[in-house]
Amino acid sequence: MRTSAPQAGFSTIELIATLGIIGVVAAAAIPSMSSTLADLRLRGDARGVHNAVALAKMRAAAHFTRERLYVDRTTNSYHIEYWDKNASPADWKDELDPTVYLQSGVTFDYGNLSSPPLNTQITLQQSPPCKTRTGSDISGTSCIIFSSRGIPLDGDGNITGNSALYITDGTGTYGVTLSATPLVRLWWTKASDEGWIQR
Repeated sequence: MRTSAPQAGFSTIELIATLGIIGVVAAAAIPSMSSTLADLRLRGDARGVHNAVALAKMRAAAHFTRERLYVDRTTNSYHIEYWDKNASPADWKDELDPTVYLQSGVTFDYGNLSSPPLNTQITLQQSPPCKTRTGSDISGTSCIIFSSRGIPLDGDGNITGNSALYITDGTGTYGVTLSATPLVRLWWTKASDEGWIQR
């Protein structure tokens, strides 16, 4: 006659010890994971702004009209517009692209930094305000404008190499700068240290 061997399982103490170890490991990993996710959000937004500037530049040349990246700093959003010279009166019109909003905790700002990336701007500042069709400044906005040949312009229609947009989450800051040539570059620095690195 066969007898079955007793089935051994885990004791309650062994289960509690295992759960305790898992809890300690999880508690140690959560802060690291949070900062990694925040960095990925900021980096993704920076790439999005950089790509939008490059897209506005290409569309200006392709459509042979002025294009601008319209940044609303009050809502932390941006979209591309074109100059409709055939409208009566001529005016800025939205491209069909949707408005893009920055991730939670990311803003169009440069925090406490005071120096721009090397060989970009004379003083650290966002691009100048967007203008209405009649030339009035739109408060809370910044614009990067391109001529029909893809050359960056200031609000008065003069060639400029001083355009830039900065975003930050308080720990890191990204800058998208534009030279008169027009070269679009992406920069990064810690929010507390002005050691700009080109990305």
